[in-house]
Amino acid sequence: MVGDILGVESIPTTSSRGQDVLHPTREQYLGAISAIKSADYVTCSDLCAVDYLSAQERRSLPEGIQPERFEIVVSLLSISKMHRVRLRVQVPESDPVIETLFYLYPGTENMEREAFDLFGIVFSNHPDMTRILMPPGWEGHPLRKDYGIGRVPVQFRDAPGPR
Repeated sequence: MVGDILGVESIPTTSSRGQDVLHPTREQYLGAISAIKSADYVTCSDLCAVDYLSAQERRSLPEGIQPERFEIVVSLLSISKMHRVRLRVQVPESDPVIETLFYLYPGTENMEREAFDLFGIVFSNHPDMTRILMPPGWEGHPLRKDYGIGRVPVQFRDAPGPR
């Protein structure tokens, strides 16, 4: 199993679309990522969030992993091994906080800010946990499944007004 090879044998592992997928808890997250990085996975190619508010039944998790509303998905790449590993971490709605990967993979800074801005997941110890896409005064997190649908009037610069 890939977890044994990477030194994270206590973490449930599955396979999806030809990729090894590890399912650490939030408490195991940083240690697992650190161990995987030590195994020559030097690139974090993606970090994103998913809101499973209305789709709990449409995802598969290994036995022992409690499904939560939010999930952080991290894709790590070993160029020397030509291999990818994905991590899926469950984050509860009642405490949407997870540790930052910035100090292991500095390129994750903006990806984590995007997940914070659009889903409201806080990355603790992040150097700049501020909005990145929405204006600073924006209320709410637009990619949450329970975010209200509304209309925001847009006026483009130098565009003619309404006719």
